[in-house]
Amino acid sequence: MIWLNGSAQPGSVFTVFVAACLLFTITPADAASSKKKSKGLSPVASVALQYAEAVSKGDTSKTVNLDFACQYRLLVAKAPRTASPAPSDVSPDPCGKALKAAHEPALARVDSGMEILWPSNGALPFFRDDLDHYPASAFVMDEIGLSPPGSGLHLSAVSTTPLPNASFRVRPQAPLVSVPATLVILNVAYQDPLTAPITKAPGSYKWTNTVKPARRAVKSLNTQWVVLSGLKKHGFPSDSAVVNLLVNDGSPVDGIPQEIIPFVTEFSKAIPGSVVWWGPEDAPGLLVASAARAAGFPSLRDRVAMLNRVLIIDPNQPEALTVLTKDLYAAILREAVQAHKLSVKDPALAMAVNEQYWNVYAQGERLDLSLDMEMGGLEQPTTADYLYRLLPALRTLAQVRPEQLDNRFRWGVALRWNLDQDRSIEVHEQLVKDVPAERKSAKAEALLQLAWSRINKVAWNRNLDDKDVRAAYQDADQAGTFAEIPLDKFIAEYTKAYSLLFTPNRNNGAILERLTEARRWFGEVPGNSQQIWDFFIGADSLKSVLDADPIFQPLLASGAPNKG
Repeated sequence: MIWLNGSAQPGSVFTVFVAACLLFTITPADAASSKKKSKGLSPVASVALQYAEAVSKGDTSKTVNLDFACQYRLLVAKAPRTASPAPSDVSPDPCGKALKAAHEPALARVDSGMEILWPSNGALPFFRDDLDHYPASAFVMDEIGLSPPGSGLHLSAVSTTPLPNASFRVRPQAPLVSVPATLVILNVAYQDPLTAPITKAPGSYKWTNTVKPARRAVKSLNTQWVVLSGLKKHGFPSDSAVVNLLVNDGSPVDGIPQEIIPFVTEFSKAIPGSVVWWGPEDAPGLLVASAARAAGFPSLRDRVAMLNRVLIIDPNQPEALTVLTKDLYAAILREAVQAHKLSVKDPALAMAVNEQYWNVYAQGERLDLSLDMEMGGLEQPTTADYLYRLLPALRTLAQVRPEQLDNRFRWGVALRWNLDQDRSIEVHEQLVKDVPAERKSAKAEALLQLAWSRINKVAWNRNLDDKDVRAAYQDADQAGTFAEIPLDKFIAEYTKAYSLLFTPNRNNGAILERLTEARRWFGEVPGNSQQIWDFFIGADSLKSVLDADPIFQPLLASGAPNKG
């Protein structure tokens, strides 16, 4: 039933080219800046930087040779008085597994329905807990590192600060040894906003499962690393190493507290207050280009994932909102086709049929419109998933581009299906005012949508004294005066008949009169068929009235015996 053509203007090829040029011209400069900052590093800062770079490149061998926990486990595994192992002798396997296990909580994908984020497949680093709950290495893991498939990050040393000496036992019952400890601050800058790690937005709810928190893409943050020195004299293969994960965090075993190894006054972690997120002003050309790129993806899941990623960077990005809302609305209409199984060749009539399916469905059972993928424990997104993601996008686009009337039509319809009754009526009332009278087809459409928003309110609440049911009849009657095509004239008469179902002291003769007129106009609608007519008069509330009163038999005799 939505006739207005949107005026969305996707980004031009030139815009895409400029955005790509900007992206790739900035990156080398950042890299050069990082190299400049790294010159003249202190030895401990150099160790921290080398360790972080090794993690980001997936260089397991170098990582474990600079990792205190890995070196310590190798040392205690050696028999007493044996020679110190060479750095190359450190086995990467158990250490690499421990590191990946520490990163796993940030890589577990829990996005469902239409909340998926780009990249839609593969690794998506998402720090759902407070940032200081993760080891520092999680923020430079190889999934977001310098080598494929990561998008790239850049490291630079910020500062070093001496710490109280660290202490540990080389072997059980051995005397404590003390070694110098230093806190090194490294800045991590992520190159690509489309694949950068994700965090909860500031101020998001932390302890609730009923409210999905807002998300942000990290542009940069500071991390702190604890570096121990003077290790070689105690039998370690390297003289300096990073304490990324503790060998033993002191957790009790069989009720007996264990010794913390090593005992340090600080931990390697992110510094929460240092986070800088990607924002709309950072890469506007890239966001426009990404929205245009998403529109060409064959998979709805991939399109939504890319558009969601763009919108967490710029929630008001109009191109992304336009593509997303059209895609999700079309997906809901396709779900209607799977339900009613009708073959409707004319596009305008097909839209009217599919919208009407959900109009009637929203008055009754509503399971498909309310049960989402997560709540139902389902493997595939449901109609509710499309609807729940569609609604906030429609609202935002209506604020950003109020002149896009087709979007506001869809917004009011989606609100109706979601039982947001008063808001749906309000949106369509404003549309009736905003559509100029000379645009007759658009005016008729606005009035018909307003009528159905009123009808759905009364049909759901079953309040026959509601003034909206009388107003719905008047809206539909006025729409008939503006209608220029048979489809609009048919819908106007049909809407008037449907509204009469919910009036006090229902007049079946008046309903028959309106349906007879609707049947006459339906015969002139392109693509009409008997099956489609049966669909309209087979709506539950209408069918129960038609089957109960003999005066409708002539009307029913013109159709097939099985309607619905």
